[in-house]
Amino acid sequence: MPKILIVDDEPAIVELVAYNLQQAGFTTVTAGDGAEALAKAETEKPDLIILDVMLPKVDGFEVCRSLRARGNTPILMLTARREEIDRVLGLELGADDYLTKPFSPRELVARVRAILRRAESNMQQKEEIIAVDDVVINPAGHVVTVKGKPVDLTLKEYQLLYLLAANRGRVFTREALLERLWEGDYYGDMRTIDVHIRHLREKIEENPSNPRYILTVRGVGYKFRD
Repeated sequence: MPKILIVDDEPAIVELVAYNLQQAGFTTVTAGDGAEALAKAETEKPDLIILDVMLPKVDGFEVCRSLRARGNTPILMLTARREEIDRVLGLELGADDYLTKPFSPRELVARVRAILRRAESNMQQKEEIIAVDDVVINPAGHVVTVKGKPVDLTLKEYQLLYLLAANRGRVFTREALLERLWEGDYYGDMRTIDVHIRHLREKIEENPSNPRYILTVRGVGYKFRD
């Protein structure tokens, strides 16, 4: 059974989330502050982390940043902070999804299942190596190199890059990219794609403000250079 790490300093929220996930067949472990979350992420090796933002000791955004530096464990941010800037920041730091309180337990479970399904599907894909000039994408280990040096990408950034590069010259709308990568399960706005594109450019482009690989098609969307 997939193991879910629930990180929240409100016992009632932890109990509610844990109960519903256990009823849905998941194993749960919990942490009440950011420092404990980082420790348990290391020792428990969860399949997914549900992460609050307003945490004692280390806040959720910093926890998310640290987790992303360690690896690609999926992260669902669950928080009372509803402002758009908080949602965008969470996604910029590498969260896979963002759900605000109060929330529907059924929706939470659905999102957890969707995130895990996408992660498992991505792991099982048998894709071929793509090489375009200095950029090489090797699906066997989810390894991307630029000029021979490995680039650290989140799971969603990797999926987005591979989709664009595997369809060089094809223009994708933001709606199409959301549909392909989130399989219709994402409830946010189109800026999610822009955030991920900007991060990809910062990581693989020599000059992100004048990209060579990931191009913008004004009024339509994005494509990888033909």
